[in-house]
Amino acid sequence: MRVVAKSRTRALAVSGIVAASALFLASCASGTTPTGESEDTSGGSGETQTTAAGTVIAEHYFSGDLGAQAFAEIWPACTEQTGFEMDNPTIDHEAFKDAILVQLAGGNAPDLFSYWAGARTQSLIDNGQLDPINDLWEEAGLDSVIPASIADSAATYGGDKYLVPFVYHYAGMFYNPQVMADAGITEMPSDWAGLMDVAQTLQGAGVTPFALGSMNRWPAQFWFDYLVLRTQGPEFRAQLMAGEVGYDDPGVVAALELWKEVIDAGYFNASPNGIDWTDAADQVANGEAAMTLMGTWITGYWDGNGATAGEDYDFFPFPEVEPGVALASVGPVDGWVMPSGGPNPEGAKATLECLTGPEPQKTMALLQGAIAANTEADLSSQNDVMQAAAQQVANSEAFVFNYDLATPPAVAEVGLDMFVEFIDNPGDISGLLTTTQSEAQAAFGG
Repeated sequence: MRVVAKSRTRALAVSGIVAASALFLASCASGTTPTGESEDTSGGSGETQTTAAGTVIAEHYFSGDLGAQAFAEIWPACTEQTGFEMDNPTIDHEAFKDAILVQLAGGNAPDLFSYWAGARTQSLIDNGQLDPINDLWEEAGLDSVIPASIADSAATYGGDKYLVPFVYHYAGMFYNPQVMADAGITEMPSDWAGLMDVAQTLQGAGVTPFALGSMNRWPAQFWFDYLVLRTQGPEFRAQLMAGEVGYDDPGVVAALELWKEVIDAGYFNASPNGIDWTDAADQVANGEAAMTLMGTWITGYWDGNGATAGEDYDFFPFPEVEPGVALASVGPVDGWVMPSGGPNPEGAKATLECLTGPEPQKTMALLQGAIAANTEADLSSQNDVMQAAAQQVANSEAFVFNYDLATPPAVAEVGLDMFVEFIDNPGDISGLLTTTQSEAQAAFGG
């Protein structure tokens, strides 16, 4: 049975959760008074519980120790700047994708929340669930500190500003320099033939060339992204993400055929769908594998484990495949948005302005292994690998969002399922893509 059936089951389950939660939340949602005090009598006792007018609820998916460290600095600074106390519920990254939709559907939105720029933000705008922040953008002078490429792609939708870019990441080929050196590899490849030569050499030395942990599906997307981009170019890829080109197009077939060559050659670790991206990162760190295609957040993970940039890990950009095709960079932009009808819009705007500042973005970027959107953030203390990654993005001919942020969420579910099925069974590319196109078209509403 085609794995994508899981996507349909999951979609139905999520829809059920959203519907049920909406009814539940609607029945017990708090009413907000003009002073910002929130009344909740859902307990049935008739007693009123209040939340201070000076509190801002900022929900986010920066879970884990590094996120906790960052916000232990950021929120007190924002409270001092704005006068609003911060309440910042944290939800696991993957769980957040559904949880925030449940809250929005139930009329139980926080004052602001972190979100991924691109198609996911666009879907909330289309549903009328976000407020524009044009006034905030202008008053804070963000055009002078946020690069136009980031502002245009991540913050602007239909001519209006909706998202404050916070930090962004770059996906590249991160590797273990000692493993490479031990195999006699002193120069990193710049084209596909060179990458395959390196992989063959590593395999001959008893090292897995590429570690991949696609248990949660999304880590596999970077291989698809870069192979489509490097063979067909950013314009074709944008058309694919928008449903203007089908998954059964020869260009997509060609990209998967290259990916199949890598799988068939045994260049990946065994059972990629059985491990997570951190497991793949560990394989590179301990020398079991040589490299992994991942975002710059991997540097924060390795740094937290005591690794040294430039010695224990380094990176190179995904190499050229077809000469003449624009060398785009791939990555996500994490930002903050303000839901329509939030309980404390004044506090939300004040906090958003704080989060645009160089110091909060510097704190997050340094701890998360990310690049600050605000160009005034002083990242000179960031390690050489991250400095090089930022320069790679600056020099790229295009910067595009990774797959699950570049296409509508319902379509992304179809594609993510397709990736993991392909990894397990790459033998029938044509049949797989024909089915994927049919299901993607349905998800697009066609």
